[in-house]
Amino acid sequence: MSKVKYYYDSETLSYRKIEYKKGHKIGLAILGVLGAFLAGFILLVIYLNIPQLQTPKEKAYKRELDNMKLQFELLNKRLKRDEAILQEVAERDDNIYRLYFGAKPIPKELRNAGFGGVNRYRDLEGFDNSEIIIRATKQIDKITKQIVVQSKSLDEIAKLAEQKEDLLSTIPAIQPIANSDLKRMASGYGWRSDPFTKAKKFHYGMDFSANTGTPVYASGNGVVTRADSNSSGYGKHIRIDHGFNYVSLYAHLSKYNVEKGQKVKRGDIIGFVGSTGRSVAPHLHYEIFKGKERINPRNFYYGSLTSEEFNEMLKASSLINETLD
Repeated sequence: MSKVKYYYDSETLSYRKIEYKKGHKIGLAILGVLGAFLAGFILLVIYLNIPQLQTPKEKAYKRELDNMKLQFELLNKRLKRDEAILQEVAERDDNIYRLYFGAKPIPKELRNAGFGGVNRYRDLEGFDNSEIIIRATKQIDKITKQIVVQSKSLDEIAKLAEQKEDLLSTIPAIQPIANSDLKRMASGYGWRSDPFTKAKKFHYGMDFSANTGTPVYASGNGVVTRADSNSSGYGKHIRIDHGFNYVSLYAHLSKYNVEKGQKVKRGDIIGFVGSTGRSVAPHLHYEIFKGKERINPRNFYYGSLTSEEFNEMLKASSLINETLD
């Protein structure tokens, strides 16, 4: 039973009954509904923006997600560290191990090649944290491939190491003219002045100035493949195949002490200094081939020179002067 409400009418000096109109009641009802909706909306906004209002389960999920993000960041840091270590191993492999055994460095394109074709990481896309997951997965794939390449390289080095004794005995390793017989180191490997044209020309060997008839020594074990004067400019010259793609050449000789097909050992006298062919004075022109490439001979004298003699030879061979051929 609804309560009846009254108000005091000052004109009639009596209490009168309060009577509500229908529209007024409806307005109050609508106002109440709108107020309740507005209050609910405000509470929802507050709920969504204040972390303290998360449910215990949501808080547990958030802690788990934050921990996962942290673990992936730590994983990426460890992968970067491991990649740096692997890169250092690769540099040693190319610049020490492979060079020492005469193997060509592995191209950087091969070491760092990615994975072409379809998107390998499509299944990892579309999630809130896809970026860190994909980044870690890419790092793992990259390191895995680099390990495979490095493993194959070390297998190759291991095989070369088994032949190390043969390599060390055959590789050109001594100076072909004894220091006691040398007048001077006339010219080294690099751009030099041509004695005939006076123009700059690349000199692919080293010139050792010595008297005619001075003994010339084989710089490593091998087989004489040429002992003739049929190569333009070299005059009487000898070529020795040392194996492992190494060949040494001795030019402008006065006479031979070996013949084609003969086996020689390091230190054997193979010929004598002269001035045959394109030459302006008695000297030995000496070259080393690795495959089809002519390389600087000065890096191969570790078997006959002291450190002081080697340093003196480096200084003399680096002078920009005029060659004798």
